[in-house]
Amino acid sequence: MGAAVIVGVGALACGAADADTFVPLPDGTKAGADGVVITRDGEHAVVSSSLAANGTGRVVWVSGRASADVPNAPVAQPGPNNGPLNMPGSNDSSTHGASQINTGYLVGCQVDIAKDAISAGVSGGVSLSGPSAGGSVGVNLGPGQVKFVQIDSKDITEPGTWAVEYRDAEIHVEGCAGFAQARAYTMVEVVGAHYSKTALYGQPFALG
Repeated sequence: MGAAVIVGVGALACGAADADTFVPLPDGTKAGADGVVITRDGEHAVVSSSLAANGTGRVVWVSGRASADVPNAPVAQPGPNNGPLNMPGSNDSSTHGASQINTGYLVGCQVDIAKDAISAGVSGGVSLSGPSAGGSVGVNLGPGQVKFVQIDSKDITEPGTWAVEYRDAEIHVEGCAGFAQARAYTMVEVVGAHYSKTALYGQPFALG
């Protein structure tokens, strides 16, 4: 089992500037292509208004664990000159590289990110970026915008169970004067003779 941990520091609030809101979130499971099964558990969030107190900012600390059973992942081989890993049989290794599990959050401003149409639209090829271990990430959002915030990722180099775990990872949302929502995602890409992508989405929750 591979595991990674992100740790941030903080405490949080939603609505009232001096009252943090703890949000428990349900576990989830998704069975995908080629035998992949994704599970998320232990997820919760703590939400607060921004310290800037400008009405457009929020802060959220998120915690959880995402794991994936990947029974048919090809064994990774070193790339040229011991460079990045390449997956045998990949049809597009320059684009996908190694198989991977990554997890994070969709964050939206004045958008209902619970709608299936949005989930389908953002589950394709997306550029993901996020905080380093122990850090935080800022997101600027305008009305109607939805963005990915990657919390952590790990290359899958052989068949087995792979996991990423994070605790109190900090996300700052700025620029959203209306209501805001967040929703966990976990994606697993298996790169080989038959490329597949499986996505598990969590329950949306309000950021105020």
